Formats: sequence, C-alpha cells, structure tokens
Amino acid sequence: MSLIDTHTHLDSYARDGTLPAVLERARAAGLEAMVTIGTALDDWSLYSDLAREHAGFIHYSVGLHPCSVDAGWEDALAQVEGYWSNTPRPVALGEIGLDRFHLPKETEEAERIFGWQRAAFTQGLAIAQRLGCPVVIHSRGAFQECVDMIDASGVDWTRVVFHCFVEGEAEMAELTRRGAWGSFTGILTYKSAANVRAAAKAQGLARLMIETDAPWLTPMPHRGKPNEPAFLRHTAEFAAKEVFGVPCDELAAVTTANARKFFGI
Repeated sequence: MSLIDTHTHLDSYARDGTLPAVLERARAAGLEAMVTIGTALDDWSLYSDLAREHAGFIHYSVGLHPCSVDAGWEDALAQVEGYWSNTPRPVALGEIGLDRFHLPKETEEAERIFGWQRAAFTQGLAIAQRLGCPVVIHSRGAFQECVDMIDASGVDWTRVVFHCFVEGEAEMAELTRRGAWGSFTGILTYKSAANVRAAAKAQGLARLMIETDAPWLTPMPHRGKPNEPAFLRHTAEFAAKEVFGVPCDELAAVTTANARKFFGI
C-alpha cells in the first residue's frame, strides 16, 4: 500500500531532532510522499529547505493560517509570492482561511481579529488566483463564509481543497458542485464522526484525499498519542474497510493518484 499524506506539519519534528525517525517510520508504513503545510512566516523557509533535502518525498506549501494572522499579516503575505521563484517551489498556497473556534471570548477583540482574518484570506485568495496554484483551505466554524469568499475571489474551485473536512453531506455537496475537494484526517476513524464518514461517502472514493494533520488528530488505534505521517496507514485502512468497502490497495491507489493530480507532484 503506497500513500501520500496531503497535509502534515513537520516543523515540530525538525526542531526537536526527531524528524529523521519520523520520516523513516513514514517510509516503512508505505508513504511515498507528503505535503508539509505552511502556517506562518517562521516555517516557510524551513519547509523549503526540507523539500530540497528530501526531493520527491517532501513537498511543501506556503500560507498564513488564520490563527497566525495578527496585525503584521500584510508584511507576511507580501513574502508569499517570492517562494514561487524557489527551487523547489511550493505545490500549493495555504493553509489560509477563517477560524472562529480559536477567537478570544471578548467580543470586540474577537471581531478585530476576525476582521484581520477576512482581510488576510481575501489577499491570500488574490495571490492564489494570480499564481494559478492549488489552494489549501482551513475552515473552522466558518464554512459558509469561506465558500462565499472563494466564490467572490474568482479562484478556480477545482484547485481548492478544504483540509480536515469535518462538515456534513450538505456542505460537501456545496464543494462538489463547485468542483472542489475535501480531504479527511484521522477524525474519520472516531466513533463520534458519523457525519464525517457520510461526507466522505458523499464525495466518493474517486475524489478522496487523506491526510494526518500531524502532530494532531491521531487516528484510532493511536488516538491520544502525538500523530505522525506513518499513522496515515490507519486512516487509509479504516476508510477502505469501514467507509468504502474496497481493498486497501485500491483506496491507496486512488488517493495517491488524486494527491498527485491536485498538487501536481
């Protein structure tokens, strides 16, 4: 079974010295590639270096996560396009989007920060449209707002993926009718996630992508431990058997082909 982790975060492993072991376990678990996702200015150059050092195995994106948006967001986003002159260049812009879940409780402060998020998201989408690149969307508690802003941006919906999809069938229908993608994490394996499994089935195996979002959202049977790319195998096996009823090798082949098509890798 050969897999691609379409959304992981390697910065913590790189900084604590555990990345070589993490990558070795990933290869042993059948991963042939992964995309490490940019969230803030301080991880973009790290990921560019990792993609150069592990060409073909590690790919990267550049983006400003909504929870990384602060008063200096414009200066950060002004540096994004320069990475497309790098070798290797990013395979996507992201993750960008909106997050209401982590806003402060104080109303005025929450509105101020959410205003920054919306402005940064608008600018990020404008950059993505200019570059014509894939876009990785983070949406938490703001699905319809994200959809409306992408509609208004003119970005090609077929190049958009909502990562860590946790909405239901109705929201998935909004994406699929626009040609966008939903990508699924280890949440798919959680007993409480019937709506997520229903959304995955509604999108269909032919359009499935899977991810770890490591070091978070560890799939069963390792839930409660730090996540890592090697654990993608558990999500793939669960999805094959419990969600789609197909052999693991078939699901792996489809999701790998989809990842390579979407990210151009």
